[in-house]
Amino acid sequence: MASDLNFSDFTRGEKAAIASLTARMALPRANLTKLKRRIERIEQDALRRKKK
Repeated sequence: MASDLNFSDFTRGEKAAIASLTARMALPRANLTKLKRRIERIEQDALRRKKK
């Protein structure tokens, strides 16, 4: 997670998306790099929204 963000900076939908993506990472056939990129994209959106 980005160092400038708190969990409260995410919207309810972003929190749910991060939780589901994290759970999918535990599956044996998961594409970890793809899932990590999706989580990083969510973090970047939250960081942009926080800095406004």
